Amino acid sequence: MKKQLDNSVSNLTLDDIAALAGVSRSTVSRVVNEHPSVKKDVRQRVLGIIEEHHFHPNAAARTLAMQRSWTIGLILPHSVSTFFTDPYYPNLLMGIAKACNLYGYTLALFLVSTKEDEENVFPRVGRKGFLDGVIVQSGHHGDQGAIGRMVDKKIPLVVLGRPVRSDNVTYIDIDNINAVKSAVTYLYQTGCRKIATITGPIDSTVGIDRLEGYRQAIKEQNGLLDENLVVEGNFTETGGYLAMQKLLPLHPDGVFAASDVMAAGAMKAIEEASLRIPEDISIIGFDDLPMPSYGSNQLSTIRQDVPELGLKSVENLIELIEDESIPPHHILMGTELIIRKSCFNLNAFRQSEKQ
Repeated sequence: MKKQLDNSVSNLTLDDIAALAGVSRSTVSRVVNEHPSVKKDVRQRVLGIIEEHHFHPNAAARTLAMQRSWTIGLILPHSVSTFFTDPYYPNLLMGIAKACNLYGYTLALFLVSTKEDEENVFPRVGRKGFLDGVIVQSGHHGDQGAIGRMVDKKIPLVVLGRPVRSDNVTYIDIDNINAVKSAVTYLYQTGCRKIATITGPIDSTVGIDRLEGYRQAIKEQNGLLDENLVVEGNFTETGGYLAMQKLLPLHPDGVFAASDVMAAGAMKAIEEASLRIPEDISIIGFDDLPMPSYGSNQLSTIRQDVPELGLKSVENLIELIEDESIPPHHILMGTELIIRKSCFNLNAFRQSEKQ
């Protein structure tokens, strides 16, 4: 429903004009700044609202906006090999590229895997006029220095993933804790009583949050938390395989893996031990991204919309570019639990055996 305002009001904001026109704030800004990416009918509608309400955008802000490079940077703290082998990153890039095309921006990609890479990249990122803003994939303790440097230089910034320090920066993330709670609770409800987890790196916030979701679910279901059933992985298939080998002697009947890639490795280890999925061990992953690896067609998982995550990061960055007064804010996106063949209803099975 469009916002109703008195025509006599003279101090309207971009948000007010956006509400009246039924468009986003960033669209209004692009119309005001005469950017060519806006559709003709949308431009005319916004201009009509502006004229009707005698809206006068801040002249200084408009001048600043017209000096843009219309280029945004994407910094990924990973090697080239990781970028092309982990399905998360191509899907993230797909969403970011789609948004850049939609809003008329060019994308500059930086892969930073070492401290030396960071020292080489930062002077370019921070150079005045080179980029209008930056999106950075974060979540590791070591990333905080680079984020802090960008905040200090007042570079418009959106962080993908909850950073270690989040009070002074805008970030967008998945609701990892509640997502994992739903998966582990499901395993418990189907009859699993010895549920293990293969975590992400514990020096990352995504690893910390997904482990916290596991712990909360276990405590809520039976109050008994066995730390031996928690094994750290590294979001690779090999990491999942090795972690599952450590867990097998403990005889878990359910496993939550913090990524589908690690779940695929765990499934290989389970079957090599002549155990059946899901009759002997049920398993749930996280991501639901297309994977060429074994088991993706039967793996129960938590679905996150990674392309949408990328698109929203661009939209939020554009808003920060266009209005420096917007305070840091945090966005958590929802997920969906997808049940496939890798989960087994032990309760139903045990009931059938009694009959």
